[in-house]
Amino acid sequence: MNYRLVANTIRGLAMDAVERAKSGHPGMPMGMADVAAVLWLTYLKHNPADPAWPDRDRFVLSAGHGSMLLYSLLHLAGYDLPLEELQRFRQLGSRTAGHPEHGETPGVETTTGPLGQGYGNAVGMAIAERMMAARYNREGLPVVDHRTYVIAGDGCLMEGISHEVASLAGHLKLGRLIVIYDSNRITIEGSTDLACSDDARRRFEAYGWHVQEIDGHDYAQIEQALDAALASEDRPHLIIARTHIAEGAPHLRDSHEAHGAPLGPDEVRAAKANLGLPADREFYVPDEVKAMFAERQAKMTAAYESWKRMFRHWKSAHPELAAQWAEAMSGELPEGIETALPTFDPAKPIATRAASGKTLQALAPHIPWLVGGSADLAPSNNTYLPGLGDIGPGAFEGRNFHFGVREHGMAAIMNGIALHGGFCVYGATFLVFADYCRPSIRLAAMMKLPVIYVFTHDSVFVGEDGPTHQPIEQMASLRAIPNLTVIRPADATETAAAWLTALRNRSGPTAILLTRQAVPVLDRSGLPAAASVERGGYVLWQGGPAERPDLVILATGSEVAPALEAARKLVAEDGRTVRVVNLPSWELFERQTRAYRNSVLPPACKRRLAIEAGVSMGWARYVGLTGRVLSIDRFGASGPAKAVGEHFGMTAGHVLATARAML
Repeated sequence: MNYRLVANTIRGLAMDAVERAKSGHPGMPMGMADVAAVLWLTYLKHNPADPAWPDRDRFVLSAGHGSMLLYSLLHLAGYDLPLEELQRFRQLGSRTAGHPEHGETPGVETTTGPLGQGYGNAVGMAIAERMMAARYNREGLPVVDHRTYVIAGDGCLMEGISHEVASLAGHLKLGRLIVIYDSNRITIEGSTDLACSDDARRRFEAYGWHVQEIDGHDYAQIEQALDAALASEDRPHLIIARTHIAEGAPHLRDSHEAHGAPLGPDEVRAAKANLGLPADREFYVPDEVKAMFAERQAKMTAAYESWKRMFRHWKSAHPELAAQWAEAMSGELPEGIETALPTFDPAKPIATRAASGKTLQALAPHIPWLVGGSADLAPSNNTYLPGLGDIGPGAFEGRNFHFGVREHGMAAIMNGIALHGGFCVYGATFLVFADYCRPSIRLAAMMKLPVIYVFTHDSVFVGEDGPTHQPIEQMASLRAIPNLTVIRPADATETAAAWLTALRNRSGPTAILLTRQAVPVLDRSGLPAAASVERGGYVLWQGGPAERPDLVILATGSEVAPALEAARKLVAEDGRTVRVVNLPSWELFERQTRAYRNSVLPPACKRRLAIEAGVSMGWARYVGLTGRVLSIDRFGASGPAKAVGEHFGMTAGHVLATARAML
């Protein structure tokens, strides 16, 4: 196998693409070309004709800035990524974006670029593989039998998220996770010695990983390291590959100047001469390289067809498992799932976090592919599924994760599980700690992943824990993320409906915001059904002598009940016509027709009052310039929940007084 010719071809493609785009990162692809050539030509199991093959190995380029490494490999391997797309690298509308984008380029398993994120996703993929294998494999029929390979760089290992996910991966003994660390000791500013003196080997050994160190340009050592990783599945593997950034470039090899900028025409010509490539040809792919990848593709096609035969046999022998597989892969909910929802007594106030827990426990038996956990807060988040088993070291049959105090890692792992397929995953923490999850939430929204975030303790009604634990800006912050659906249900019944709405959302992530404190269960006998949450906003109640309201009061979550109480007093005591609009999800509401939105919020009524225990940012779109917002535009305070709520005016009395002043 002429690995060197393949590696040098990759180097040439990377240099040319970056040079033509006049931007990009040539150094990393050139440095890791040798490792990549060995991995893709000899080890990686995949099928370019079916990029979604369930039993393919997953390859994650965590160091996403080196995207030309991945694009070159995908093109050479036979994916639907023609050479013209490499020539349009980083251009508007191309399938070769500056950083790999899942869903835009065939063969790209996850969107990477923010360092460490791909690494975290890969841990989730490796977990999902083990969970799928535990559920579906039967004697002689290993329909789930693949590995997760990662290329990560110095920056990935510096990012804090790498510590969180590597620790959990070691704890879980993810022996089919193989991370190849591109240790070129170069970052944008210069040598890694400027800011980092970690001993990666000892660090990962302390996490419980199997660690090897190799020369990343020695093909025999690369093969030996990969063989050793494949031979042992008792712990995850880190292969520290000592490499040279911009390998082959005579003047910029080992220079930080090769990290994020074109090498320049003169250096490219010199590098091509050094590598034995024709200096006068751009995007050159030798016929011998094409033949090697064609031979590999033929072997992979045979492996794919063999798996398909086994899968058909498995389906025939285990029809019930096959039906569950199909349902899990599609994400479709069982018919009539609504009948499984719990009911709640209007006479018994209950925290929406507690109602969420009851809903989860009611739904879980009917949705075996629903799995999740909490960042060490399950008793507070009410997310544990009793009797359904735990995910632990070497044990993957259960449905409850224990992510530990690792919010950032949890969210990235959730993305990886969703990307792998086969599960609907939820993760939980306090709303104030959504900030720790935010980078992963943003990428989930970008990739349109159907993950569910359960954020409890959603306001200053957290009480005595004080401002450090009382979310103020988090609701507005989450609403600012495109394609993230945020739902803040008003009561227990609406919480149950919110869960169904989240489970049905297959085009992006959903965040459900829940109270710590008990709130009234609205008597729906005289109010619209809680299923109205699917529309994001609806008229909860209107009273008074006129058809057109004098005032519209808008609220979400725990503020809906006091808004309703104040409105009823305005009608009974002042003879006013008042409408209460429950607006649990701005995103869902904005997806409705203009006619529907105008029917809920009549444009002719300019007197609008919103109440929400968070910052006022964003509410102007609903109350207008003449409306008012009862909000909390400062940090919270420590004290009993009721006293804190009264201090900040989150009461029916304050709503009533404000409304009367407006009228």
